[in-house]
Amino acid sequence: MTAPLRAALYLRVSTARQAEHDVSIPDQRRQGEAYCQARGYQLVETYVEPGASATNDRRPEFQRMIEAGTLKPAPFDVVVVHSFSRFFRDHFELEFYVRKLARNGVRLVSITQEMGDDPMHVMMRQIMALFDEYQSKENAKHVLRAQKEKARQGFWNGARPPIGYRVVEAEQRGAKVKKKLEIDPLHADTVRLIFDLALNGDGRSGPMGVKAIVSHLNRNRIYTREGGRWGIGQLHRVLTRRTYVGEHQFNSRSKSKQKKPESEVVVVAVPRLIDTTVFDAVQEQLQARNPKIVPPRVVSGPTLLTGICYCAQCGGAMTIRTGKSGRYRYYACSIKARQGDTGCAGRAIPMETLDTLVASHIEQRLLQPERLQEILASMLTHRQERLERRCEHIVELTKRATEADQRLRRLYDAIESGVADITDPALKEGIDGLKAIRDQARADVARAQTSLATSGEDAVTPAMVVRFADIARKRMRIEGGGYRRDHLRALAQRVEVGDKEVRIIGSKGDLLRTLAAVSGGKSAGLGVPSLGLKWRNGRDSNFGSRHGFVSVKRSSDFAQKRMSESVETCPWLMIFRAP
Repeated sequence: MTAPLRAALYLRVSTARQAEHDVSIPDQRRQGEAYCQARGYQLVETYVEPGASATNDRRPEFQRMIEAGTLKPAPFDVVVVHSFSRFFRDHFELEFYVRKLARNGVRLVSITQEMGDDPMHVMMRQIMALFDEYQSKENAKHVLRAQKEKARQGFWNGARPPIGYRVVEAEQRGAKVKKKLEIDPLHADTVRLIFDLALNGDGRSGPMGVKAIVSHLNRNRIYTREGGRWGIGQLHRVLTRRTYVGEHQFNSRSKSKQKKPESEVVVVAVPRLIDTTVFDAVQEQLQARNPKIVPPRVVSGPTLLTGICYCAQCGGAMTIRTGKSGRYRYYACSIKARQGDTGCAGRAIPMETLDTLVASHIEQRLLQPERLQEILASMLTHRQERLERRCEHIVELTKRATEADQRLRRLYDAIESGVADITDPALKEGIDGLKAIRDQARADVARAQTSLATSGEDAVTPAMVVRFADIARKRMRIEGGGYRRDHLRALAQRVEVGDKEVRIIGSKGDLLRTLAAVSGGKSAGLGVPSLGLKWRNGRDSNFGSRHGFVSVKRSSDFAQKRMSESVETCPWLMIFRAP
C-alpha cells in the first residue's frame, strides 16, 4: 500500500490580541485537522505563529517550518494552511518559499483556496497573492490614518512611553479606552538630573558630556527604568527627545527606521517635563561637542584582531583606541569605553604587542604537526565513524530497493502465469506500493551517494599536516614583519583578553576544511575563499551561531560548555599569559 502523505499544519494570526483572545488559531486548527483527515493525510507537525505579520519572514515558527521542509529527506510532504494569506501576504516572497519547498518535494496547499500544479492554477495563486498583498497594504494605510487622527487628538497609540512618562486611561469611547501620557514621578527626577548635568554639571566641574553623564549615573547607581546601566546612545536619545518639552513626534520614522517627511509627522501634546530654554541650551552644547553617539564600530581596515578580539571579563568587543595624537594604538574594552569603570574594569593592550603575541603563539603552538594532529584526532575519528554509518545506510537502502524489486518481479510472474488476476484492485494497490518503496529507496541511495562523494572527507595523512603547517606559517607573514589578517582568521575565530591570560579559540571544523583546501591545492590563500568566513552583524554573535554558545567569559564556563558540545562543533583552545 502507498504510504499516506505526511502533513504539517501552519497556523497564524496577525496580532497578539487575536492570539490572546483565541479568535482564529483554534478555528484554523480545527479546519486543518479535519482537512487532513478527509484527505487521508498523516498530520505529523503543527506550527503555531501567534501574533506575527505575514508581510515578512521574520517569524520563528515559519522559519522552523521552512528549515524542516528543506531537510533531506523532509519530515513532511505537504504544508497545509487555512489560506495563502496565512503563509505570506507578499506575492514575491510567497512564490519564493513555495518554490523553495517544491525543490525538496514539499507542496503548499490551502484549505479554502485549493489549487493544482498546472500553469493556470499557479497563475491564479499568484493573482490571489497580489490581492492579499494589496489588502494588507490598504489595511496598514487605514490603521495608520486612524492612529494619526488619534495622535492629533492628543491620545497615545500604545507604544512604550519614554522614561519619565507613564500611560494612563483618559476616557472611554464605546468599548475602546483612550489613553494619554502623564509624568511618572518615579523616573521624572532622573530625566531632570540628566538635563541638569548636561547644562550645569555636578557642581565640581562645568557642563558634562554624554560619556561623563553615563559614568556619573552608573557610578551613583542611578539606573534606567529597567534597572540596567546607562549607555551613550541611550542617554543621547533622552537628551535629544522633544517629548520632554511637550512635543512628542508620532510617525516620524518608517519600519525600516528611515526618517519620514515633516508633512507625515504628527506632534502630540504631552505634559512638559523640561523647560524649553534648558532643552535648547543642551542641544547647542551637544552640537558644539559633536560626540560619538553610537558604539564604536569594528574597523574595516587591515587591523589584525578587530572583530574577533573580546574582553574576557565582560564579553564586550575590544576596539581600537589611540593615544598621543594617534602615535600609540591600543585594543581596549568597548563596554568600559561606553559605560566607564562601572561597566567593566577592562584593560588596554598595545595593538602591536597583542598582534605579535597572538600570531607568534599560533605559529609556534598551533601550527606544529603534532599539535594539529592532537586537535583533529577526535574529529577525524568521529568523521570516519560517520562515513561508515553512511555506507551502512546505503547498503540498507540498496537492500530495501532490491527486495521490493524482487517482490514486483514475482507479482509480474504470477500475472503472466495466470495465478493472479490483473483486474484485482488489491493487486494493483500492492504493485503501486512496492513501486513507491523501490523508487524512494533508489532515490535515497542516489542522494546518499552524492553526499558521500562531495563531502570531501578524505583521510588526512601526516604528510598533509606537515605541508599545511609549513605553508600556513609562511603565508601568515608579510615581508617586513606584519601578518595577513585573512590568513590568521582562517585559523582562529576568537581571542579573549583577560588580566592574567589570553585565550585563542577556533573551530575544529574550519581548521580541518582549511587544511584540506591547502593540502589539496584548492585555494591559494589558506582556504579562505572556500570557507567564506564572513562576520555577521546582529545580536547573535558569529561565535555563538557557529559553535552553539555565546560569549565565553571564564575558563570554567568554557570547560562546562565544551563538555556539552559534539566532537564536530567543539572548538580548540590555547591559553597563554597576558602581557
